[in-house]
Amino acid sequence: MKLSEATWTEVRDADVDVAFLPVGSTEQHGPHAPLGTDALAAETVADEAAGRASAADVEVAVAPPVHVGVSEEHRRFDGTLWVSPETFRAYVRETIESLAFHGVDRVVVVNGHGGNVEALAEATRRVSRDDDVDAYAVAFTWFEAVGDHAGDMGHAGKLETSLLRELAPDLVREERVDAARDGAAARWGEWVRGVNLSHDSDEFSENGVVGDPTAGDADLGEELLDRASDALVDVAAAVVDR
Repeated sequence: MKLSEATWTEVRDADVDVAFLPVGSTEQHGPHAPLGTDALAAETVADEAAGRASAADVEVAVAPPVHVGVSEEHRRFDGTLWVSPETFRAYVRETIESLAFHGVDRVVVVNGHGGNVEALAEATRRVSRDDDVDAYAVAFTWFEAVGDHAGDMGHAGKLETSLLRELAPDLVREERVDAARDGAAARWGEWVRGVNLSHDSDEFSENGVVGDPTAGDADLGEELLDRASDALVDVAAAVVDR
């Protein structure tokens, strides 16, 4: 069930086991991929996993996605939007609390943006520990759940571009992919003795890309979606049983 497409009476009458709250960002993804990449990925993984969970008798309500996240590290690239970690945590927490108010007391936040990870860990811990809120929540980041491919995650590189080629190929500016690779950084940040000296992505990447966007295709994107969705189903079942 997608909450944005359901009526209030349908939600009232549904027997929902767990909610998915997709969260992403609106931020640069190089010259070849859209600003909304992270939110699109999170929502698609949530939708796909909801269908698979239903087949396994776990009923899921998918909340509308959060499109603006903790993305100040990309602020030098036009179009990027961001909020503070405090604002983001509050928004996510209060959304979970509103779900709990209607009896949906198990929530998995489905994340598509690395910059959100720390804030989401804190937000879900706080809401789960709050004795005044009858809810339990965890955060799931899709690219951390794709097995041996997880090590290829950069930014607008192999994994994200492959997933986009599967989900929304018309949004990938294929004529710019080679240039995106040529202006990319090999890794995230500038590291000395385990310390990243860079706070913003423009300090180490000419065009905002990290990794090689030419290295993957739609077949890899399909595999990534499959792996992430299956992992999310397992997490959802565990959260329901907790």
